Amino acid sequence: MKTSADLVSDYLSAVEREASALPADRRGELLADLTEHIEVSCAERPDASIGEVLAELGDPRTIAATALSEAGGTGEVAAGAAGAQARGGAGAPARRGKVHPLVPLLMLTLSMPFMMVFTAAPGQLFGVLFRVIGAVLVCTSVHWTAVQKTTGVLLAAVLPSVIIATWNLSTGGPEAGSPALLANLAMLALMSGAAAWLWRVRRV
Repeated sequence: MKTSADLVSDYLSAVEREASALPADRRGELLADLTEHIEVSCAERPDASIGEVLAELGDPRTIAATALSEAGGTGEVAAGAAGAQARGGAGAPARRGKVHPLVPLLMLTLSMPFMMVFTAAPGQLFGVLFRVIGAVLVCTSVHWTAVQKTTGVLLAAVLPSVIIATWNLSTGGPEAGSPALLANLAMLALMSGAAAWLWRVRRV
């Protein structure tokens, strides 16, 4: 009976055969991305069998065909597309893979100055929407690992929102003037730092 390592090895070998038309470096990137995807999936879902993980990735011929058809893409795009297609439909991977990592980071960071400038109700609402959408885009992006997503969203969205909400509800919090401005700037610095960290650790 084949072990999990044997099944993974056979799967990667099949992908390598089907993708033989790719340049050697691109083929190596594809296999490395698939290997990483398998390892991450197994770590995040210890109850899932290796067969289920490989089935979600898709048929090796489909993965190879996708990689070959990606004129300007990378093996990572193909691997992410194949895995997401098995999990949730053909349209989802293209949307996730095509969202530039800078988009959610800008939405998270700029939500704070937007709320500082537009203090009326509509401005505050749009600022909150920017922050929520940015957090969702980070969580559904293929550019970060699960740990990086969790850490980034906590620092750039959840923690600042909790602090600001607690402050606004507290009777002892400053209402305006320099103390409020300094507090907002501190939250902006925290969000900017988290966004900068996510940008540095992103998968290219």
